[in-house]
Amino acid sequence: MTVGAVPAPPSGPDAGPATIDDVVRHRSIVICCGSGGVGKTTTSAAIALQAARLGRTACVVTIDPARRLANSLGVDELSNSPTRIEGDWPGDLHALMLDPKGTFDDLISRYSDSEAQADDIRVNRIYRNLTGTLSGTQEYMAMEKLHELVEEGGFDVVVVDTPPSRNALDFLDAPRRLTHFLENRVFQALMAPTRVGLRFMGVAAQALLRTLSKVAGADIVHDAVAFFQAFEGMEEGFRLRAARVRELLVQPGTAFVLVASPRPDSVDEAVHFASKLDESGMSATALIVNRVQPRFASDDQLAALAPFGDRAAHAGDGPDAALAELVENLAGYTLASDREEATYASLVAQVAPAPVYRVPLLNSDVHDLDGLGHVADLLFSPDGSGERTPG
Repeated sequence: MTVGAVPAPPSGPDAGPATIDDVVRHRSIVICCGSGGVGKTTTSAAIALQAARLGRTACVVTIDPARRLANSLGVDELSNSPTRIEGDWPGDLHALMLDPKGTFDDLISRYSDSEAQADDIRVNRIYRNLTGTLSGTQEYMAMEKLHELVEEGGFDVVVVDTPPSRNALDFLDAPRRLTHFLENRVFQALMAPTRVGLRFMGVAAQALLRTLSKVAGADIVHDAVAFFQAFEGMEEGFRLRAARVRELLVQPGTAFVLVASPRPDSVDEAVHFASKLDESGMSATALIVNRVQPRFASDDQLAALAPFGDRAAHAGDGPDAALAELVENLAGYTLASDREEATYASLVAQVAPAPVYRVPLLNSDVHDLDGLGHVADLLFSPDGSGERTPG
């Protein structure tokens, strides 16, 4: 199956908000965002699994180094390259766990003018520190991996399981920040050909290098200059790919699925993320609230049962007393459901008119494909518990 084999979703003012079924059938990129511990990884895998069930070629990728994605797919481990997950579905399901350093190394090998240039970069101490410890490297490499999978992977849909919300914002902002860095005048000066020499650099670059020499030592400055100059000719490729990823994130084929739980801290994070999406010219396509307390009875049903519970409560022991206890428990569960609904009411309003889906609290964690399939059934089956509300 080739990318774009599925018809594009309806668009225009009369198309209305996309349902989660529309997303899995038609979108080419699905970004799952949310705070930690809300079932985001499981949701990402369930979306990719459903795409494979519909005959699409799907890849789910996590930029969280935890092994939850591998566990939910029933495999021992995942690598930096797509691993095919075997299963009884008409499409194909793949998964990978991002390795930032491995992705950076692959980029260097692919885009260097020569193997000598690639070797110069890989042995440089600045590069080794950059790929190992520098904040933001994970987000930059996630951007590059997304570009690779979408442009070259041959997938109909790529589902990205992001880190917790505020780090996910770094991921979404990585194209802009990388472009800004590459356009910095000091960076441009350091990228000047080696033959120009430091004495021809601009005043800002010379001042920076003198300060670095005093603080860190001449060897570090030498490594830094060598590192930037080793990248000569490659910066344009980084800039172009950053711009392309930014285009991918705002295109109609990209969906942002916000995942939350009824906890107040999770809701606060999700509200923050939704507002940042809006500020960036993007918006939540759908909201999935996991681990909710189901509502087993309507208000009318509870009102009809109340007299039976009151009479049974004064009847002493026996079946009538048991009935009173059942009615009381039902009222208690309904109250808990209403309290949860009130907890995330502000989030529902924030993402409107995006549809909202509720997945009930399960008896156990998802640790294999059977469990993952159950979650997909709840989320996508018309008669499942992943109910939709208009927002």
